[in-house]
Amino acid sequence: MATPALMVQGTGSDVGKSVIVAGLARAFTRRGLRVLPFKPQNMSNNAAVTEEGGEIGRAQALQARAAGVAPRVDMNPVLLKPQAERCAQVIVAGRIEATLSAQEYHAMKPSLLPRVLESFARLEGACDLVLVEGAGSAAEVNLRAFDIANMGFALAAQTPVLLVGDIDRGGVIAQLVGTHALLAPEERALVKGYAINKFRGDLGLFADALDILRARLGMRCFGVVPWFDKLRDLPAEDSMALSSITAPVRSGAVTIAVPLLPHIANFDDLDPLRAEPGVAIDLVAPGRPLPLCDLVLLPGSKATRADLAALRAEGWDIDIKAHARRGGQVLGICAGYQMLGRRIADPCGIEGAPGESEGLGLLEVETEFTDRKQLVAAQGIETMSGQPVKGYEMHMGRTAGPDTDRPMLRLDGRADGAIARNGRIVGCHLHGLFASDPFRRAFLTRLGIVGDPALDHEARIEAALDSLARHLELHLDLDALLAVAHAR
Repeated sequence: MATPALMVQGTGSDVGKSVIVAGLARAFTRRGLRVLPFKPQNMSNNAAVTEEGGEIGRAQALQARAAGVAPRVDMNPVLLKPQAERCAQVIVAGRIEATLSAQEYHAMKPSLLPRVLESFARLEGACDLVLVEGAGSAAEVNLRAFDIANMGFALAAQTPVLLVGDIDRGGVIAQLVGTHALLAPEERALVKGYAINKFRGDLGLFADALDILRARLGMRCFGVVPWFDKLRDLPAEDSMALSSITAPVRSGAVTIAVPLLPHIANFDDLDPLRAEPGVAIDLVAPGRPLPLCDLVLLPGSKATRADLAALRAEGWDIDIKAHARRGGQVLGICAGYQMLGRRIADPCGIEGAPGESEGLGLLEVETEFTDRKQLVAAQGIETMSGQPVKGYEMHMGRTAGPDTDRPMLRLDGRADGAIARNGRIVGCHLHGLFASDPFRRAFLTRLGIVGDPALDHEARIEAALDSLARHLELHLDLDALLAVAHAR
């Protein structure tokens, strides 16, 4: 008998598939089931390190957390990380396999389906329920040949499908009816019903719409899920959520300016800072100069040299150096740290065309990319405060130079990062360091404010997952969904 499984597909990107899977994972786990999440193919520059030392999409790591299990590479066997020159890094089973154009990847997909199904089978053998997340739209019929992300996988694995539409963006009736119309008959047979997500307002006014959908689709509605305010407390899956990060500047608040780089990665590093009531994050879009601020934070990037060139094209390099001359503080994380150095060399073309770029010159360090990727969970202390930090490294190459003699961090007995002689320009490779409450408060003290002593970042995420589970229990028919999964 097949392991119960349910696949959540959407009418488009950002309709809430990953959040619904996370909420269902927590809800069914609280019922005593062993639940594992799965996404055959993900495209995101927000990634997480697994216990095997591989990488998967950040959303699957959050879903694993919701299910109370450690993330593993089988949960996201294919991860695409867009980078410069219209290419993407193809990560299979947690490791870099190739860097390909869209056409080249499309040609590769037939060879990936067996490996995706192998990962899925391993998960099936280790749990009571697999919750599968689709990617983008279920009706991307132009990409249907060799599909491994949506209906191609559902047919191969014979998983029933819940179709999710997003009413907040408008046109949800057309979303659902149009998606259903574009599916092949054998694909429609797998769709057992639909749910409407992000509803605001009076549900009574939507009754006629449900009647129309029932008549058009001939299948059941498993629920209408109202807007979930605590979504802001959970890490976002991809850059479509960046518009919600910028906060209005409040009187007395510390302002942190973050240049919006074209290939920004792992920007959930900002989440703990965004949660601080005394902090205003200003995510600076292209076309706008960096504002006067207390800190410039250079984030991670999937295309370091390309994003450094984009930063220069915007004139942000001039703004950052002027900020530093005024005595302002600068922090670089991962690629942002490498940009602060004197030189970035990529002789083998790891991230694009071979070559090298002049860095911002604010730290006496240089970086050279190699084909070895550092993927490791790490913990230690920040040297300036002595406070604990914990997170993960996910970067190419080696960074060295005189300023590394003053490391920002000591991780598992080794040094990482650098501090300029003036103490105001710092950088490191560790993602997730601001989730450490003692370090974050010490860092904010150096910026001139007291961090919220009641803010426990990890507990905040757990509370949000619990609230999400209760939210779905109220608004989705979980017993009916579980029955669908068991009828596979």
